[in-house]
Amino acid sequence: MSSLFDPVLAAGAVRDETGDTAWLRAMLDFEAALAAAQADAGLVEREHAEAIAAACRSEHYDVAELGRRATGIGNPAGPLVRALTERVGGEAARHVHRGATSQDVVDTAAMLVATRALRPLLADLRACADAVATLAAEHAETVQVGRTLLQHALPVTFGFTAAGWLTALDTATRRLESLRLPAQLGGAVGTLASLGEQGPEVLAALAHRLGLAEPVLPWHTDRTPVAELAGALGEAAGAIAGIARSIVLLAQTDVGELHEQGPAGSGGSSTMPHKRNPVAAVSALAGAKQAPGLVADLLAAMEQEHQRAAGAWHAEWRPLSELLRTTGSAAHWLRTSVERLRVDSVRMRANLDAGGGVLLAERVTTELAPAVGRLAAHDAVTACTRRAVAEQQPLAELLAADPLLGEHLSRQRAEELLDPAGYLGSAKVFVERALAAHRKGKEQP
Repeated sequence: MSSLFDPVLAAGAVRDETGDTAWLRAMLDFEAALAAAQADAGLVEREHAEAIAAACRSEHYDVAELGRRATGIGNPAGPLVRALTERVGGEAARHVHRGATSQDVVDTAAMLVATRALRPLLADLRACADAVATLAAEHAETVQVGRTLLQHALPVTFGFTAAGWLTALDTATRRLESLRLPAQLGGAVGTLASLGEQGPEVLAALAHRLGLAEPVLPWHTDRTPVAELAGALGEAAGAIAGIARSIVLLAQTDVGELHEQGPAGSGGSSTMPHKRNPVAAVSALAGAKQAPGLVADLLAAMEQEHQRAAGAWHAEWRPLSELLRTTGSAAHWLRTSVERLRVDSVRMRANLDAGGGVLLAERVTTELAPAVGRLAAHDAVTACTRRAVAEQQPLAELLAADPLLGEHLSRQRAEELLDPAGYLGSAKVFVERALAAHRKGKEQP
């Protein structure tokens, strides 16, 4: 945690769900649920389980001290179990952590931390998608330059652009919502031998009590649950990054089609009073761009040997917390950005018209191909387009004056063909489809 950088790089509610206190609370929740699950199975008297649960309060334990003592065993579960056992005392103390191993505690805590962190993260993604859906609906017919390889291409609408953002957000959200994060309980080598025949029953009760999925068997060295979580978070961060990057580019002074209208003082510069920086989109990018490396770290840690890994498991803890935190921050900032966005439709049209109609050259070629042949039409239109750009002349005028094209194309018809509003293909239909899919997704449980 950093008081200096976290307000930008770890913004939003996810940060509080991934810190040391959140991990400690999750580890204690595991111990309380384990005792209760064993009481459900008749292995522990209910009053002992309740005594253990009463001691599982994070304020009773010093996180820093637990961390210092973790160096002796290589993980924080060992010192926590010792401290918990001392606090419980009496007959009930004999049942603390019964049948479990340190990895059971930390793995289950990781899934609980992730589950709790995903709630505010998903809330931000859903709110972000709703805001983008509003933009798509409002600007379904707002004509805009389409850009490929950062160059002007054919016309689109800003609603179509926003609809692309919407489908990316909805897809990433559904992927995260579909995760079924499992509890972990396997004991020393994953067989739960110390619980006898009741091991699977205890595992089922533990998962149920914690609201986690029941795994087919313990996954001590099968790290696919962590990898699946990492992949879904990476996908969400990638979707966020793509949208934020487009916002930043469209907010450039030379483009000026979007800007963030934030509170007083936002978007400024320490030296240039005229700046109008899209600071929320920039901050979203700053968070999202950290995700791929963290995902890679977690995938690299999947190589875990035999029934318990030496080092690779330990390597997961920090990048998992940071991946949740940075993706949550990116989602928070993108939501802030799109809720601040103001669309300059006049500037969008001006940017289209600045090209003198050259964006619609393809349409002219298509119109004249039946009359003069496609290749001849292509060559003639290309020549006129290059002259229009080089000489800063209206393309419609040059097309109508061309010896070959002019016989089949009046100046008026040329101007009609060069009107971007008439060459939008199925943009409006696709916007409507994206909005319908978004509405349907919100209606589903």
